[in-house]
Amino acid sequence: MKADLLKSPSLSPRNFGFQIGGLANYSFNRFFELKSGINIALYDREITFINANGEDTNITRESTWFEIPVLLKYKSLRRMNHRMYVLAGSKFGIEANVKKNSSALSAQNIDLAIEYGFGFEGFFKYFKFTPEIRFSHGIANLYSAPSSTTSPYSNVSRLNSHNVTLYINFE
Repeated sequence: MKADLLKSPSLSPRNFGFQIGGLANYSFNRFFELKSGINIALYDREITFINANGEDTNITRESTWFEIPVLLKYKSLRRMNHRMYVLAGSKFGIEANVKKNSSALSAQNIDLAIEYGFGFEGFFKYFKFTPEIRFSHGIANLYSAPSSTTSPYSNVSRLNSHNVTLYINFE
């Protein structure tokens, strides 16, 4: 077995998830706003890596997360019925449920991530339509090392969450 196979990075193929939640906004002035809420997220995370035998291994982990983002939003001047904005902050997540099997890769159930993104506010007569794109990068190492050194996951050293999310808000 070659040493370069063991150092080969793991990857996560693109996948879809679903989130639903609520928002709470606090305006400091007409440009800055603090944004928070609680989301329930359903993820189907897939991880591909090279195991100790030098073979590609594919694992799917289905889980439900409660996520609490805290973001600072900077808004532009309103032009007619439109406005752009950027936001940045952090997100705390707790895994509530995971479908496990005996050979599954074990992971931590608490995550902390940095989030940033941009969006657009469209003002209508009875509501505000706000689509946004948000990028999230996990800070915490979610990997739990196996107790056995003969585990197929002994070559994994770090497991982080990285998400790109399209949010569609109606306020």
